[in-house]
Amino acid sequence: MFRRDTNAAVVLAFWLATWSLANCQQSSDVDSVSASSQMKVAKTNLLRAAFTVVDVHTHFFVKGKHNAELLKDYVAMMDRNNIAVCVSLDATLLKRVDEHCDFLWSEYRDRFVVFANIDFQGNGEADEPATWSCNQVDFVRNIIEQLKICRGKGQISGLKFFKDFGLRYRNGDGSLIAMDDPRWDPIWVICGELGLPVIMHTADPGAFFEPVTPANERFFELSVHPNWSFAAAEFPSRKELHEARNRIIAKHPKTTFIAAHFGNDAENLAELDGWMQSYPNLVVEFASRINELGRQPYTARRFFEKYQDRILFGTDGPWPEARLRLYWRFLESWDEYFEYSEKQPRPQGDWQIYGLGLPPTILEKIYHGNAIRVIPGVREKVAKFQKASLEK
Repeated sequence: MFRRDTNAAVVLAFWLATWSLANCQQSSDVDSVSASSQMKVAKTNLLRAAFTVVDVHTHFFVKGKHNAELLKDYVAMMDRNNIAVCVSLDATLLKRVDEHCDFLWSEYRDRFVVFANIDFQGNGEADEPATWSCNQVDFVRNIIEQLKICRGKGQISGLKFFKDFGLRYRNGDGSLIAMDDPRWDPIWVICGELGLPVIMHTADPGAFFEPVTPANERFFELSVHPNWSFAAAEFPSRKELHEARNRIIAKHPKTTFIAAHFGNDAENLAELDGWMQSYPNLVVEFASRINELGRQPYTARRFFEKYQDRILFGTDGPWPEARLRLYWRFLESWDEYFEYSEKQPRPQGDWQIYGLGLPPTILEKIYHGNAIRVIPGVREKVAKFQKASLEK
């Protein structure tokens, strides 16, 4: 009897999981998979940040596609929410620097700074890595020259590396490019010499490197977005990617590195703490990671207190205003058990979060003080915004 009941339970669990996966794959607009909470707790409705904000992680081409109406509306939303400056990471060298700067600066020069990024494929054929720009002898030399030119013209304030660096960019023979390949050393060196911080998105949350089964805590979202999974043998492990990035940081102490998304280690702040202690040229930003940080509020708050001078504010926007205001609530309030996103179903983990209740001295550093120190061109724009705000 016990064996038969157990088998029936296993079959039922398997059927439910299969049904859930099938329905998730059939439709990307599932209303909700989250149960309604019966919790009755305080709700702090924050309509703007307590201090002037610099958002160091936005994408006005990758997400905004140079939509002029979106830009206009977003700047108005920045005004309402006390956001002085956004850092857009979408100025591709040899492709889109002038266009991106013109788009952002034609009307809003004082509200944006720009980071360049690198097109590793260039005009090469997607299925023929030997033809990609990164595998040509003059690639690094051209990148360095462009960085010098763009920095000299005052166009760029840093350099961005997307997660494809280490996961999808390939050598001429088809093998994955090693992040810490010595070929790239001159790029890290010139960024240090030019005072350009390097923001790197390395790997992804731990669940993205685990098998996509019901045991995976991100099972729902990975079922809806199977291309987010890096569990296949063709990809390096998350640990290998982090170690390669850390070797770069250690090798180039004169260059400032910004680990995007809390180094994609927000689930393991003890490990991130070790990196912060080992690499004084490392700073972090938490775009799209309040979902992880907010479910461990005690540990996260201690981390913010300890590294208050090395944490930058980022969102990964442009996002709707409702999402921005959840960031203010997360950082400033002591609220319990609230949503980290305006979306349903919850897009990055089926749980809710808690506020950190950070004091004003720390909030001011994270909202803009640290960015002023780390990113060229931000200080002047923040000062103009604050002056204009006082004159209103």
